[in-house]
Amino acid sequence: MVVSTLSGIDFSAPADVVARQLIGVTVLIDGVGGRIVETEAYDREDPASHAYSGPSARNAAMFGPPAHAYVYRSYGIHWCLNFVCREEGHGAGVLIRALEPVAGLDQMRQRRDADDEWLLCSGPGKLCQALGVTRALNGMPLSMPPFELLPGPLDLPIVAGPRIGISKAVDVPWRFGLAGSRFVSRPLR
Repeated sequence: MVVSTLSGIDFSAPADVVARQLIGVTVLIDGVGGRIVETEAYDREDPASHAYSGPSARNAAMFGPPAHAYVYRSYGIHWCLNFVCREEGHGAGVLIRALEPVAGLDQMRQRRDADDEWLLCSGPGKLCQALGVTRALNGMPLSMPPFELLPGPLDLPIVAGPRIGISKAVDVPWRFGLAGSRFVSRPLR
């Protein structure tokens, strides 16, 4: 049986809905992680999405069951962690852009060679390095170890704006962040 609801999030919902609902949820990988403060949504009909051209070896996890990880390498350098959403076969996900570090800070500091808490998880590549995310997590269910998702507070102040680091559909306001958080990768207006 595929789990599509986890920590109060319905991962079968559209990507922009899931991206907004993930703000405030705590994600841990082997006990290391933090509170999600920034996300971006991507959908198959979205030309900025890896799923736009259909399934491939690289993006197969995006077309798999909801509430699973999709991990890919960006620019051949950084791992990026996404949570698959919608129904199996659709091709949608949410990029986890930034976390407020709350668990395993010593391990994060060591992995990132940084002391400043803002430098630990303030961007998708940084947070994957801090949490030890690699391609080995691709396709794994978020409901099982090494993942743990803990519900966040309700009714957090969330701001939305255009996604960053893309060249297509740049005006789509599918980047979400916790209002006033100092841990986002870049301020949202």
